[in-house]
Amino acid sequence: LLAPIGDPEKVICVGLNYRDHCLEQDVKIPKEPIIFSKFPSAIIGPFDDIIHPEESSEVDWEVELAAVIGKKGKHIEESAALDHVVGFTVANDVSARDWQMKRNGRQWLLGKTFDTFCPLGPALVTKDAVADVHNLGIRCSVNGQVMQDSSTSQLIFRLPKLIAWVSRFVTLVPGDILLTGTPPGVGAFRKPPVFLK
Repeated sequence: LLAPIGDPEKVICVGLNYRDHCLEQDVKIPKEPIIFSKFPSAIIGPFDDIIHPEESSEVDWEVELAAVIGKKGKHIEESAALDHVVGFTVANDVSARDWQMKRNGRQWLLGKTFDTFCPLGPALVTKDAVADVHNLGIRCSVNGQVMQDSSTSQLIFRLPKLIAWVSRFVTLVPGDILLTGTPPGVGAFRKPPVFLK
């Protein structure tokens, strides 16, 4: 199976968007959404191999709910934001923590966008098939062990707010992917830290 969206114009990501994820790393809950991006070249199919880059020794996992834009919009009102979504899928915001948190001036882009760092899918679930996008279980297993287990009810900034916020800065177009943040349980904040090999 391939990624349900393979070559979007934009892959927009949100950092620190789960209350419980902020608590696990002892950081303040953001007052505004923290936005970064990945390049589309990071996207791979849901079961493809993530290539561990030689440049990093701290590769981590982040399960995320991803929304796919289906209708073009700029300066979208929160009340109309979900009208611009065609459906949802699952993403893994694979992250090289050394590059994200210690290198490159601590800008997140390079640590987030190595090739293969955005497994996506397998399914695109249409919006009408999801009763409440803010009440979904979200989990990640590594080698059969559940590492992340939370709910989208923990989102700080909900999807309508995120769409309205991002559309203040860029025009959203069909096929754009919005990763909404990750819950706790990532490797970097475990004691001791655990990274992918």
